[in-house]
Amino acid sequence: MNDSLSSNILQSSEIISTFPEISIVVPIYNEVESLSHLIDAIALTLQSNQLNYEIICVDDGSSDGSTEKLRQLAKERNDLRAVLLRRNYGQTPAMAAGFQYAKGRTIVTLDGDLQNDPADIPELMAKLDEGYDLVSGWRKQRQDDAVTRLLPSKIANWLIGKVTEVKLHDYGCSLKAYRAELVADMNLYGELHRFLPALAYIEGAKITELPVRHHARRFGKSKYGLGRTFRVLMDLLTIYFMKKFLTKPMHGFGLLGMISMLLGIVLGAYLTFLKLGLGQSIGNRPLLILAVLLFLTGVQLFSFGLLAELMMRTYHESQKRPIYRVRDVVG
Repeated sequence: MNDSLSSNILQSSEIISTFPEISIVVPIYNEVESLSHLIDAIALTLQSNQLNYEIICVDDGSSDGSTEKLRQLAKERNDLRAVLLRRNYGQTPAMAAGFQYAKGRTIVTLDGDLQNDPADIPELMAKLDEGYDLVSGWRKQRQDDAVTRLLPSKIANWLIGKVTEVKLHDYGCSLKAYRAELVADMNLYGELHRFLPALAYIEGAKITELPVRHHARRFGKSKYGLGRTFRVLMDLLTIYFMKKFLTKPMHGFGLLGMISMLLGIVLGAYLTFLKLGLGQSIGNRPLLILAVLLFLTGVQLFSFGLLAELMMRTYHESQKRPIYRVRDVVG
């Protein structure tokens, strides 16, 4: 992008509204070479579509000069806000910080590596205006390595779809558009940024996807690898539990506990019959240990259910968090 075009973008950015229509949230970690190109591309797209906007770049403890570059750019531009985290927390906390500072009624997220195309943002917003709460990008023609990125991604997308029942082709695409009120209802931690559609589904959101462009990485190197697989699996189990038992954990733990106790009681009754009715020795039978273990496990699971129920009640009541979501009130 030439200097005159960048100058025009900077000048027109001075008229950006204090309360923008759209907030662009970009987590940044060691992307110093991409920053200027990315911000100029976002600004050019949104200004050409006459949208009031703000760009929020969250620096997640970068060590390559990205922090200093963001400081400089934020002083030069009125459409950019740099949120600088104290250290590297991870992509999910960085996105949560961006959501907290966003003021727009629509929030769009994308990666800072120039692989997502800002030119797709107006199409995402148009799809959102059709009545959806979340529009997820689908990198239909990904420009990534087939072994280290594409194959694990396909397996993860299939598994996440099965567990969450949210049918998307590409959970890992960071290019997504959200209604601001939907984001306000979601608390992020762990690696849950990739499960935002599933969290939105739990909140009753209408979700769809849209094919978007995807470019090969121009600068730096990817921060993703196979090492994240274990963390993703653990968070997937968390999402499954939240989806099934967020407001009724006793239905999960209590049911398992009652089944385990019942099996223990049945085995205990059988062993009692052998001892008292038939006079057989049961002291050296593994079945006796199994009966006691099942009963004690059942008691523990039932107790866990009661404790989880109390904790969830405390969670909802302390945060004034309702157990339902209203889409609209008419009349």
